Amino acid sequence: MELHSETFNPADFTWRGLSLTPTAAKHICELVSKQPGLIGVRLSVKTTGCAGFGYVLGTVTEPENDDLVFERDGARLYVPLQAMPFIDGTEVDYVREGLNQLFKFNNPKAQNECGCGESFGV
Repeated sequence: MELHSETFNPADFTWRGLSLTPTAAKHICELVSKQPGLIGVRLSVKTTGCAGFGYVLGTVTEPENDDLVFERDGARLYVPLQAMPFIDGTEVDYVREGLNQLFKFNNPKAQNECGCGESFGV
């Protein structure tokens, strides 16, 4: 049997997308309103940590050509197409844990997380 190697192209797939909770959308809107020129927040993924991948949040003043945009209540979340295989279906929340407030990612693709919660594996 001969195996054929194919190139993976994220643009060839239909993605479920990402969703924002009302509290995450509200916080993104607050961040954007405080800094002139900002249009939203970018969520990407990088190789890091003991489990393999980590979430990276940044601000957006201009979208990239391969960004997908997910909106709720005026908040815009930009996601590079290349990140979608790792975070498709993720719900982005903004929560208070003790004295801390942070974005939390409920990722159905994450099969494991490191003990400190900084990275995940798929």
